[in-house]
Amino acid sequence: MTETATFFTAGNTDDAPRSDRPELLTALAADLRAISYTVDGVAELLGESASDALGRDQLIPALLASERLAASEDPVVRALTTVVRLWLLAVPQSTTAIEAAVPRTGVQGLVELGLVTAESGIVRAKVDLRPYGWDANLDGSGGADLWVASDLAAHQQPGVLRHDHVLGIGRASTTLVQTTVRHHTERALDLGTGCGIQTFHLLHHCDHVTATDISERALAFTRFNLLLNAQELELDPADLGSRVSLRLGSLLDPVEGEQFGLVVSNPPFVITPRTGGELASEQFTYRDGGLPGDEIVASLVQSLESVLQPGGTAQMLGNWEVTSGTDWRDRPTAWLKDSGLDVWFIQREQVGPEQYAETWLQDASQNREGGHYKEAYAAYLRDFASRNVEGIGFGMIWLRRPVSANGASINRFEEITYAIEQPIGPHLGAAVERSDWVAANSLLEAHLVVAEDVTEERHQRPGAEHPGVILLRQGAGLRRTNLLSTELAGFVSACDGQLSVGQIASALVALLGGSEDFDEDTFREGLTREVTNLVLDGFLFPDTFLLPDVGKATA
Repeated sequence: MTETATFFTAGNTDDAPRSDRPELLTALAADLRAISYTVDGVAELLGESASDALGRDQLIPALLASERLAASEDPVVRALTTVVRLWLLAVPQSTTAIEAAVPRTGVQGLVELGLVTAESGIVRAKVDLRPYGWDANLDGSGGADLWVASDLAAHQQPGVLRHDHVLGIGRASTTLVQTTVRHHTERALDLGTGCGIQTFHLLHHCDHVTATDISERALAFTRFNLLLNAQELELDPADLGSRVSLRLGSLLDPVEGEQFGLVVSNPPFVITPRTGGELASEQFTYRDGGLPGDEIVASLVQSLESVLQPGGTAQMLGNWEVTSGTDWRDRPTAWLKDSGLDVWFIQREQVGPEQYAETWLQDASQNREGGHYKEAYAAYLRDFASRNVEGIGFGMIWLRRPVSANGASINRFEEITYAIEQPIGPHLGAAVERSDWVAANSLLEAHLVVAEDVTEERHQRPGAEHPGVILLRQGAGLRRTNLLSTELAGFVSACDGQLSVGQIASALVALLGGSEDFDEDTFREGLTREVTNLVLDGFLFPDTFLLPDVGKATA
C-alpha cells in the first residue's frame, strides 16, 4: 500500500453533513423509518404519476400533491409529507412541523448534523436527503431501504451549482449499479465514490470496500451516508474500517500498490473545454477530471490493470470522442490494443458537439446565466472543432485481467442503443461465462439447446415458397436480433440437446451436399463461426452449462 494514501476519517467537514454524532444518526434513522420515508412509502404517498415525475426531476406534480396532503388528519401522513417537502422539494417548513415529523432528532439535532438551517421558526434544507433502495434480486442478497444525502440539485435551488457539488442519485450512478456484475469479492474498489451509491451495493457482496474520491466533501457525505445506514448495511459504527476504507486522492493514487477483485467507477468523464490558467477550484469536481478531451477515461482504462488481481474485473462508464471519418470503435480500441486485458465496450448513445454542450451546461445550471452560457457554449464547440470531433459516445466499459498465461479471450466493441433489460449486470456476467466456456471447450462436441427467451420470426411474400427473412430474437438481457440463413435456421431448430454440433453439421452437409458448387469445408467453417456467435450472444447454450440466476428485471 502506498505511503501517500490519505485515509479519510473526519466526521466533521466544513459545509458537509456531520457523521461524528452517532446518537443523532441513530435517532434520525429511527425517525425516518417510523414514518416510512422509503422509496415505496414516498411513491404511495404522492401517487404513481407525481412520483414518476419526481424521478424525472419535475417537482410540480409532487408539490401539488404534497400541498393537499399537508392538511391530512393522519399524523403519519402529515409527518411524511413534511419530510418530503423539506428534502425532496426544498420547500421551507415550520419548526413545529419538523419537530412533529422527526421527534427523536428534533430541529436542533438536524441543525447539528448539518442537514438544515433554522431561523425565525422556519427550517430550510441544506442537503437533499432522499430514500434509496433495491430489491433482493439486484445484487443476489437481501434488498435494502436506505437514505442518501447529497447536495441540492439544480432543480431544487437557484443559480449555478457549486464547483465542489456532491452529486446525488442520478442516471449515470444507477446505470452503473445495474451494469455491475455482482459476485462475491474479498476486496473491491469504488473509484470516485461521490455520495457512496456504488459502495452501498458493493457491501452486499464484497468483504471489504475501499472508496476513493478527490473531494473531501464527497467523502464526508459518503461517511455520513454509511453511518446513517449502518444498521441496514450491517456496519459497526465503532469499527467502520473493518468493512470500508475511505481514501482521499485522485484516481488510482490512493490505492497505489494494492490490488482488487472488482473495481467500479463512475469517473469524472465529462469532456470539458480547457482554458489557460484555470484553477482546480473552477472545475466541477463531480464530473470534470481536469484533462483535455476524453483523456481522463483513456488514462484510467489504461492504468486499471495495475490494481486488478488476476481474474479481477473493472466496470465503469465513460465518454469517448469520435473524430470525423472514423468509427467510434477506433479510439477505445487504440487505448487498449497492447493491454493484454479482456475488453468489452458497449456504446449506448452518440451525440453531436451541440447536444453534448447543451446537456452539460444545463446539468450545472450554467444555462441560467445568459452571457456566460453563450461564451461557455462557444467554448465547447471550439474545443471539439480543434480535435475534429463530430460525435461523443457514451457507454459501458468492462475489463478483466486474465488469470491464465494464454491471455485475453474477449475483445468486443458493439453499439446497442435500444432498450435493454435491467439490471443488465447478471446478463453481462452470463455472457462472460459463455465466452470463457467457448475458449475452453470444443464446440463441435457440445450439445446445444435454445435459450428459453429466444423466438423465431419469419417474413415472406404472399405465395412465396420460402421465407425471405428469418430472425432470431432475444426477449431478455441485451435483446439482440440475429439474421439467419435458411441453413443456420435449420441448425437452430435441431438444437434440442440430443445431437452434438458436429452431428448436426454433418446432417446438414448430407442434406445440402448434392450441388456441384457446394464446398463442404467452407460450409463447416462458416457454420461453426455463426454457431459460436450464437452461443456467445446467448441464443444457444451447451446443455451442461449452468445458467446463472439472472433475477427479476427492474425498471
